[in-house]
This record gives sequence, C-alpha cells and structure tokens, in this order.
Amino acid sequence: MLALALLSLPAALAAQAPVPSDTPGKTASGISYTQPRDWTMTVKGSATIFAAPEANLNIAVVDAGEAESAQAAAAKAWAAYRPDAARTVRLVSPAARGDGWDERVGIAYETSPNERATVSALALRKDKGWTVVITDGAESTANKRSAATSVIQGSLRPAGYAPETFAGKAAHRLTPDRIQAIRDFVAESAKQLEVPGVGIALIDQGKVVWEGGVGVREIGGNEPVTAHTKFMVASNTKGMATLLLSVLADEGKLRWDQKVTDLYPAFRLGSDAVTQSTLVRHLVCACTGLPRKDYAFILADAGAPASDTFRQLAETQPTSKFGELFQYNNLMASAAGYLGGSLAYPKMELGAAFDKAMQTRIFGPLGMRDTGFDNAAAEKGDWARPHGLDVDGRMVEIPNTFNHLIVPHRPAGGAWSSAADMARYAQLELSKGLTPEGKRLVSEANLLERRKHGVPIGENGWYGMGLMERVVSGVTVVTHGGTLQGYHSSFFVLPDAGIGAVILTNADPGASMIAPYLRRLLEVVYDGKPEAAQDVAAVAARIKAQAQARRAKLTVPGDPAVLAGLATTYRSQIDGKISFSDRGGAKWMKAGFIEGPVATRKNADGTVSIVSAGGGAIGVEAVVGSKDGARTLTVRDSQHDYVYTEVR
Repeated sequence: MLALALLSLPAALAAQAPVPSDTPGKTASGISYTQPRDWTMTVKGSATIFAAPEANLNIAVVDAGEAESAQAAAAKAWAAYRPDAARTVRLVSPAARGDGWDERVGIAYETSPNERATVSALALRKDKGWTVVITDGAESTANKRSAATSVIQGSLRPAGYAPETFAGKAAHRLTPDRIQAIRDFVAESAKQLEVPGVGIALIDQGKVVWEGGVGVREIGGNEPVTAHTKFMVASNTKGMATLLLSVLADEGKLRWDQKVTDLYPAFRLGSDAVTQSTLVRHLVCACTGLPRKDYAFILADAGAPASDTFRQLAETQPTSKFGELFQYNNLMASAAGYLGGSLAYPKMELGAAFDKAMQTRIFGPLGMRDTGFDNAAAEKGDWARPHGLDVDGRMVEIPNTFNHLIVPHRPAGGAWSSAADMARYAQLELSKGLTPEGKRLVSEANLLERRKHGVPIGENGWYGMGLMERVVSGVTVVTHGGTLQGYHSSFFVLPDAGIGAVILTNADPGASMIAPYLRRLLEVVYDGKPEAAQDVAAVAARIKAQAQARRAKLTVPGDPAVLAGLATTYRSQIDGKISFSDRGGAKWMKAGFIEGPVATRKNADGTVSIVSAGGGAIGVEAVVGSKDGARTLTVRDSQHDYVYTEVR
C-alpha cells in the first residue's frame, strides 16, 4: 500500500536540487518559511512543495485563499497539491492561536498500519486567507526527519508578522506576586487537563524562591503533592548521566573525543563503521543515525540485566548517516551511563556500578536525597502514582509496573526525583558546576560541554549531550524533558536571567503542560503577551476529541470472531512473546510490560488490529495476519517491524 501511495507523489520534485543549508523564503502570498538543508523545493501553482531526500515524504505549504472553514481550506489545498488523493478525515481539532495566526486547526486523516504512512493537514488562517500545511508520505522518513519537518512548520508566519522577542530585555525578579501568578497558572492548567498532581520549583539568582506542589499524589486521595514527593523523571535521567561523565572527565577517567571502544571494548553497534566512529560525546548526542527502538524493551520479557543494553545496540542498524540527523535513541544513552559506571567501579556489575557512581559522584554530593533508581524504595511514602486515560477517555490510576521496563536501561530514564531535588540539579546548571552551598562539583568546562550545539532539533533548537538548548522568543533556554507511562517532567534554565523552573506531573496529559509552563514563565519574567492559558485550553479540548475519535474506532471488548481466532501464544525470535488469556469473561493480552484487556479495530485497508485497552498513553497495536500457514501478529513503530508467530 505504501509503495503505491509514494509512487503517486508529484514526480516533478525529483528534478530539483537540494539546498546545502536551511534557507528562508516566501510563498507567492508572502508566507515566510524555511526550507531544510538537503530538501528540495518545487512550486506547483499555489503549492510550495518540500520533498525529503528519500523522495517519499512531502510537506506542501498551500496558499488556499478564502474558505468557509478549515476543512474547506484543506480540501482546496489537496486539490492544488495532489488532486488524486482521496483521504477520509479522522479528526478535526482546533489549536490555540499564535505566531501571527488568527486560527489554527489540525486535521488527521485515516491511514492503515500496513500503509506505514503519515497524512495530516494544518490549516492556518490570517484575516480571511488560509494557508494549509499538508504532510504526506512515509512514516519512517517523517520520524527520522522530525527536526526538518519541525523547521518547516515552526517557521511559517503570515506576511508582515514580526515574532515577539524578549532579546535584550531585563528580566523581572520572581517576586511573591509573580510566583503566585505561575502557581495559579499551574493549578488551573492541572484542573483543565485533569492532572491529579504537579510538583514545581522556581529559582531566581541562584536561590530557590518557591518549591512545592499542586493537587494530590493519587486521584481520589487527599495526600498533597509536596516539594519532596517522588516522581519518575524519565529522560531527565540522561542529563544526570552525562553529568556523571563530566565528573569522570574531571577525574581523568575519560576524554569526550575518546573512542568508546577504547574504554569499553565490548561496545558494538549494528554497523562496524558507526561503532568505530562513536566517541564518548556521541553516546548521548542523538546524532549517530541509530533510530529509536523502544518497543525492543517494551515488548521484552522482564528480568534483563544491564548488559542487555549492549546486546540490543549490537543488533540496531543506523537509518541515517553519522552526524546527519537528530534521531533519539534510548539505548545509546543507557550505554553512556553504564560506561560511566564501569569506569568508576570496574569490578562491579554494570547496573550496580552505575547506581553507585551516580550516588557517590552526583546525588550524594549535590544533596539530592529523594533521587535514585530503587523502585521498591521509591514506591513508598511520599510518591506520586501514575495516571492516564482509559479507553473511554476517563482519568484513572494505572499500575507502575509498566515503567519497570526501564530498569535494564535506567541511565536513559529510570531515576526517581522530587521538585526539591530537581531544583538543586537546575541550580547546578545555573551556577555552572557549583552546588547550592557553593562547593564545586564539576568543572565549568565539562559541565558546559553537555550544552554544545549538536544536531538541530527544530527551528532555533539543538541537542547537546542529554540536554537541549533552544532560543525561545530571543531567550536562551537550557532544558530537557522526560516521559514514561503516567509521568512527564521538565526543567528550564534561563542562563542570562539567572532563573530556573522545574515541573513534574503524574498523568499522561501532563505532557501538555510543559510548553505552556515555559511560556507562562517567560510571560511573567518578560511581560510577554498572555498566550499560555489559551494554549492549555486548546490542548485540553484536543485531548478529549482525540480520545473520542480513538474510542469510536474500537470494538470493546473486541470482536468475538477475531478474538476467537487468536492463538494463545505468539513468539518473536528477538522480542519475547505475546499471550492471550480469559479473565472475567474478557480477553486479556500480555506483551512484555504491557498487560490488560484488548479491543479490536477494523482498519481502512480491511485488516484488523488487536489494540491494548488498558489505561495509559503507551500501548500496543498488533495487526492480525498469517505467514506460511501460521497465524501472526505484527507490531510496528515508525522504523521497525516486530513479527510474532503462533506457538503450536
């Protein structure tokens, strides 16, 4: 299906020469854009079409003119770009105004899992005129070129619009009234998004000016979130792991430009050339060409050792050139932490060595008393339970057993922490290596090495080593986020203003609080236009609409005929097994760390998928099929297939 779809993309694009660097331009109606490096651009009537180097993904920016609605504008845009397309609209969801646009509406279209395609439209209105951005092509290319697609979409602005900038403005200090404005925003946002609990901290001129919580640790409970309530901080662990490498660099145990194989000879990737090219700094640069491969441990059996990180890396092939693109890979970050542990304590098992190195080099000296990797210890006392939406879109508490999948790969995302501890971590970044008590923990040079601009992640944003640096409205922001089932976290450091902020949430919709939280901080500090609140309101409505659209496509508890045709157990040679059982009259699935009731969905191409129907945003969808007379289930992420065959 995908091959046929791609063959029908506009053929004229192949003749265009790619640009050697990001190149600004304007459409015929004056809409500004940035053409990404290595992409081609063709003008076809009212459509400005950008084509990825793979020639299987297009982003078309169409001057649609006046239209009665966003959907009508999108229909005009498709007619101009690709009149042969006949996609069915799956969801229409308004977004918040911004970047000079009076109205923004997202439109999602039906695709089938086997098609491996991404098809969407974003309709933007200024006054009476519409501009429509169509994304059309291979899901795998859209995934690995996410930074480039972000550059295109993020750079689109109406003719004559000048973006708001705080460059050169003096920052207000975080006085009690400004702190209260931020706290009120967090409380109202949590209410709109139905997030039970949020931990926050605010820092000004090196001092914590407020830390504490909003809401409760678990839905229906009355125990409040405090400054010391523990949350899983997920990928914020990466920056902590590279901080360990910075300390070890100070100790002379490694050099950033040293080959990883010189320090850990067993290190291997799926490509010998990439293996030999990988320096210590590349382990957390998201630039080696290795794609994200999270299902490899989501679907794995429990109990894998820390060394499994290196086994999986040896089986992972790069899908882009070394240093070419931003591709986020958790296994590489895990290897970075374990390398640090092995250098600090070479005679210990990898996981134990890492845990001890983090405690003795980072958490202990920095006074992070709530932070660590012991799930049993963390899931006691003052800890926030994870929450997510169930199949009907209701907020429910979900078991934290799913998140235990990160244990074998914990340098990439297994840390527990609190708002108070994350504030100390942010203070270290603001002070360039000094603890809040003024003691040097790490040299300024090796701390800042983690912030050096690596591969671009979008317009005015770069990935370093477990940290990102962005320029937002003219303000430099050092940051990183973290996501696990039911937990979302971030911290922000504004180095020029001496201001920092932390946010930890205990529900999947909490992810939608992160960007508005930064926006509200900038509004308060620099007297920015009030946009953060409308951003939250728009995304809250979109989450509900998405939940309703998903539920409408599912048969719950599942089509009896499809469920009856399933084998009891399916196994993959690499990724473990998927099994089905009957519980209380319902069919249940266990696929690695995913366990719960199942639903079915009939896809647009006539195939059927088995869909996990438990609470939480991370699930599994498996297409029912057969091969060589045996029943199969196929699970896909954007760049990999995981095929399971029935066990007879």
